Amino acid sequence: MAEEQRLVADLVVERLRAWGVQRVFGHSGDGVNTVLGALRRQGGGPGFVQARHEENAALMAVGHAKYTGEVGVVLSTQGPGAIHLLNGLYDAKLDNVPVVAVVGQQERSVLGSNYQQGVDLQTLFADATQYVQTVLTAEHAPMVLDRAFRSALATRQPCAVVLPHDVQQLPAPDPLPQEHGVVVSVPEWRRPRVLPREEDLRQAAAVLNAGRRPALLVGQGARRAGAQVQAVADRLGAGVTTSLLGKPWVDERLPTSAGVMGHLGTSASAVVLGECDTLLIVGSNDPWTEFYPAPGQARAVQVDLDTRNLGNRYPVEVGLPGDAAETLEALLPLLDPPADQGWRTRVVDAVERWHVLAEQRAALPAEPLNPELVVRELSRRLPADAQVSVDVGSSTYWYARHLILPPGVQAHLSSTLASMGSALPYGIAAKLAEPGRPLVALAGDGAMQMNGVAELITVAGLWREWADPRFVVCVLHNRDLAEVTWEQREMEGDPRFGASQRLPDFPYARYAELLGLRGVRVDDPADLAAAWESALSADRPVVLEAVVDAEVPLLPPFPAGEQKLEQMRAALAQDGPAGQRGLRLLEEQARQERELRRPPG
Repeated sequence: MAEEQRLVADLVVERLRAWGVQRVFGHSGDGVNTVLGALRRQGGGPGFVQARHEENAALMAVGHAKYTGEVGVVLSTQGPGAIHLLNGLYDAKLDNVPVVAVVGQQERSVLGSNYQQGVDLQTLFADATQYVQTVLTAEHAPMVLDRAFRSALATRQPCAVVLPHDVQQLPAPDPLPQEHGVVVSVPEWRRPRVLPREEDLRQAAAVLNAGRRPALLVGQGARRAGAQVQAVADRLGAGVTTSLLGKPWVDERLPTSAGVMGHLGTSASAVVLGECDTLLIVGSNDPWTEFYPAPGQARAVQVDLDTRNLGNRYPVEVGLPGDAAETLEALLPLLDPPADQGWRTRVVDAVERWHVLAEQRAALPAEPLNPELVVRELSRRLPADAQVSVDVGSSTYWYARHLILPPGVQAHLSSTLASMGSALPYGIAAKLAEPGRPLVALAGDGAMQMNGVAELITVAGLWREWADPRFVVCVLHNRDLAEVTWEQREMEGDPRFGASQRLPDFPYARYAELLGLRGVRVDDPADLAAAWESALSADRPVVLEAVVDAEVPLLPPFPAGEQKLEQMRAALAQDGPAGQRGLRLLEEQARQERELRRPPG
């Protein structure tokens, strides 16, 4: 039998392997059938992971990039499949992670003819990606793929390669001819070493040394710089706050770690950022600018690998373009210790008071469970080798405020885009990358009904291949889109609009059992600890359905939260018995906040 002809589709698979791609997330369709055939023929990787929906496949690729630091790859057909990718691609764009989408397209001869599933993919992906190109010839394919991977890695942004079906079927050129009109390319990229100039480091040190109340705001750019961040904070006697994306890279067990900043952050972070006179921003582009120090309050220095971010959120005096770890290493010898420990003492006191407040908040009686207590009980028993995925919604607040991550435990979420339904796709990607580590996903019932219920089917089809079968999905079941309900109260002064906010009841734990997984339903605080213990020691994936109270307030830390109280009270007054319960909880939280800020003695 004659040897099968090598096609452009085969070249694509070979190029993915050359770039180190271990798995491709996606869904099948006629627009990529030739590439799928090449994946089947070649064997030995990349593996193909079938999601239930192309949006979820794209979110899996984003999750892979966040947990591993590698390029996440998603494969999709044309038309509706390609359109479904946009949510994941924008998630990658706004959170700055490298993703490459390989997308099918109709034959070149019918482009622009309103053919079935005919969509102008160049235009569709133009804003969502750093680089998008349609492959027009066999000789074009290697260069476009290499350019997409290099651009994704260099810019930490998503890129797209569009492959018309007839191009996939062309014979692959071997070797690539060296002639006019052909660009020869290779799969090669290395991380650069980027350091600021010595004079810039000295200017930055002068600003930081002049301060008496220094603070750090740490983002995801500190991924490889945890030790250097802590060394600088210790040297300066600084309080440390983080963005949501920066939370996993700071040890929140330390006495000067004030936790996540912003609307869903901690009261300690509000104290640190509200009272500091010097700010060092490390690898963060957090958009919650109203929670930064007031302009003119603090002199500021910023470290970022992307020079476009320097001065982007706060009026800094010195911007240091560079890798966070190496820049802080170079900056450290230039920094002076504080003349006294007064500010450090203030920070430690604020952090201690926040921990007391968080414990009090979680202990407030609710009907039936306080969601803050659910996450706090997890924090007490989260395995030291776990990975965590977090969805968008009220679960994000409780993660930010209550979950203390052991060093080395990664937790990721759709932060800047804030796309609901990401916890399961992210969690699956994390588990496939590290199948020997337990995974805990935190999600609200709104996010589960959006994407999570479907992707539990994917979990049911994969888990038997995992070295460690523990995959715990905690569903905060309150039958309400709680974050939006509280946003309506806080921002609009409106009561809950049931038609938009109420969710259909759904038996999450029983559904898990139907899939051959384990389901645990808990609605009594006395059973919560045992439920977590059972879920975290199970021999298969578990859905832990925690029936929680939608009326537990999402109160921002003071002073911002205090400014919202009247509007929230007015809205709750219109909400009947549930609103009265929410109002009682809100008033108790406000009392606790004021008590927290009362000077000692």
